[in-house]
Amino acid sequence: MKYHLFEVFGIELEYMLVKAMTGKVHPSVDKLMKLKTGEIVLDVDNGPIEWSNELAAHVVELKTNGPAKSLDTLDMKFHENILEINNLLKGVNLRLWPTASHPLMNPELEMKLWQHSYSEVYALYNRIFDCKGHGWSNVQSMHINLPFCDDSEFEKLHAAIRILLPILPALSASSPILDGQTTGDLDSRMRLYLTNQKQIPEMTGKVIPEQVFSQKEYQEKIFDPINSAIAPFDKDQILEHHFLNSRGAIARFDRNAIEIRVLDIQECPLADVAIASFIVEILKDFVNETYSNLKDQKSWYEDILFEILNQSIEHAEEAVIHNKSYLKLFGIEAESMAVKDIYKHLFEKVSSRLNKRHSEAIEQILVHGSLSTRILKAINNDFSEVNILKVYQKLGNSLSKNELFLP
Repeated sequence: MKYHLFEVFGIELEYMLVKAMTGKVHPSVDKLMKLKTGEIVLDVDNGPIEWSNELAAHVVELKTNGPAKSLDTLDMKFHENILEINNLLKGVNLRLWPTASHPLMNPELEMKLWQHSYSEVYALYNRIFDCKGHGWSNVQSMHINLPFCDDSEFEKLHAAIRILLPILPALSASSPILDGQTTGDLDSRMRLYLTNQKQIPEMTGKVIPEQVFSQKEYQEKIFDPINSAIAPFDKDQILEHHFLNSRGAIARFDRNAIEIRVLDIQECPLADVAIASFIVEILKDFVNETYSNLKDQKSWYEDILFEILNQSIEHAEEAVIHNKSYLKLFGIEAESMAVKDIYKHLFEKVSSRLNKRHSEAIEQILVHGSLSTRILKAINNDFSEVNILKVYQKLGNSLSKNELFLP
């Protein structure tokens, strides 16, 4: 079934399984599935929310079970499932942790691939890319799926998403620490994302999708080069181009949706779904040409947008945009502006359209900073393992309570 723009939504949230006391990652998603269903399965249909395994055996994905008609109460449904999972895991001394990266994981020693059904696909990825690094085994994200009905709607939605994509990590960064130290980037997950598949650069491109605005053009400029590049590695043709496309937003013509993939997972579903709701309202204004027209939105080459993305990855909300023409796309007349102020400008425009709880959550994020900023404030320059674990146990409590983390 095809849906029109913003008629329905799909949200995917990824979480880590860790030992309750030590916080060490534990490759036990298969055990979770068995606790729930009595057998090891790929997916669990749990009413409005579905559970799925991922490539790494310690990561579980929760997602909307089919298109959701509203985002207003979706975080509560996710939270109910988180409570159920934590209750199941309690008996085996495990729990769920949020954020986009485990601050102390050693992927060389602790990474374990999913070993059950569909494992041949993961094994092939591992042969091609060597999935033991942080970029494959220590990255949790939120994906937002937004529908389009035809080429005309795809054109408008893809144009809008391409413009907003470079500053999304500034809003959602939650991965400031790897190997027990700051990395120099507030969004370490996205820094890894840039080079994760360097062996086959056609898969990721510049992360910002190319200027393609129809299905035919997308096939010729994105899917065909991916298929040609992967062919020598995939002799049995078990990989599919919709999944191989690893840009920051990917077109899923198999289900008429665009999937946004540059968002770090937050500390709780309230924060994630609030961010998703905020993004949706901003995109509505772009599609309606509130700040800039479609022609101007389509005119931006990915290399220039990639430079802005780089700034967001490094500095998150403190990144300063020195591109007057880019700011003008948002209805801002200024020589330069910090991304946090761009978001404040946009929040003023759309806050009245947000659910009250989501509006309040976004307001907190805009006041206190991205989750990465709040994590580093809580760490307070003490990168001892004891202190890091103390802070991340509190983040685990935020997940259990569905409350924002405020140090």
